[in-house]
Amino acid sequence: MKSIINSVNGWQNEDQLTRNISVSRSLFVLGYSFLVLSLTLFGCNGSGSNTSVSNTDSKTNGSSSNQKVIKIVRSKQLTALAVLEKQGTLEKKLQPLGYKVEWPEFAAGPQQLEALNAGGLDIAATAESPPVFSQAADVPLVYLAANSSDGQAISLLVPTKSPVKTLKDLKGKKIAFQKASIGHYLTVRAVDKEGLKLSDVESVFLPPPDANVAFSQGKVDGWFIWEPFVTRNVQNKVGRVLLDGGNGLRDTNNFYSTNRKFYQENKQAIKIFLEELQKAQVWSKNHPKEIAQLLASVTQLDPPTLEKMHSKYDFSLVPITESIINKQQQVADKWYSLGLIPKKVNVRDGFLTPKEYEEITPQEVLGSK
Repeated sequence: MKSIINSVNGWQNEDQLTRNISVSRSLFVLGYSFLVLSLTLFGCNGSGSNTSVSNTDSKTNGSSSNQKVIKIVRSKQLTALAVLEKQGTLEKKLQPLGYKVEWPEFAAGPQQLEALNAGGLDIAATAESPPVFSQAADVPLVYLAANSSDGQAISLLVPTKSPVKTLKDLKGKKIAFQKASIGHYLTVRAVDKEGLKLSDVESVFLPPPDANVAFSQGKVDGWFIWEPFVTRNVQNKVGRVLLDGGNGLRDTNNFYSTNRKFYQENKQAIKIFLEELQKAQVWSKNHPKEIAQLLASVTQLDPPTLEKMHSKYDFSLVPITESIINKQQQVADKWYSLGLIPKKVNVRDGFLTPKEYEEITPQEVLGSK
């Protein structure tokens, strides 16, 4: 099976640090990869009790053997998507249509879209860059909806006792981030803003769990990462925030995406998903104390801390407009100019028509245009 990550120019040359992460973590990742592959090859062939939604035309008769499975990524952040899973309302809405909801977990956006391409995920939630890299690998991706940018929830951490005061102090230093993630994109934005080039810092490509280890061990000088990793490291006095994606540094949106086949075969389920997600957005915005209690176990942070973090999130779906599409094209052009994707990408290939968006987007969201 073709790997999205390995098919994009430059992704095969990882930093030496990656090879220094513990053997136990490597074995875990390897085992997990085989598990995902096994589920993809054998769990979706129609012979098991949970038939893949994209490979079944069966009608529900109340038995689990005829249920269609929709796999939505699990969020471990302070997000409405995490609320939606915890509240269980989506399962109730989709059950009459014969769907069972599963919530697989992935380290970051690129891994989600790898799974989306392999059949291990049906709906992903990522920042702006993973879809571009996916499109560059010829994946038939579809942008379903746009979410608020939540720029303040992504930060550049430096060690607590680091002498670094500004980004320019990191020139020639190691900055870790997940390749093709929002951390990668904001590093590009930040160095541009300071009149530097990406080559002026040493990029260390590590997924969040491995980057967390490297950062805590002092093997990198900075780490561009999202919540709750930011708050955990600050609370544990391991790191401090040098800058975040707020104040105009982040100029893009988050996206919910799927593949073309899933979109074409499951429009009603997608519509229901977005409607329930919008309800969770509104509830999350208006109930800071309740969401903190609800997601304490998910984020591994105490409710008072989560209440403080609440202001970092906008909790809103936004309509997909020409402005959003054009900005996404600018992101794609930027990655191409840096030589990090092998060809120019026309992001419009992944966007639906205005009429198609009207059919699946909640009216409340459409009305905010």
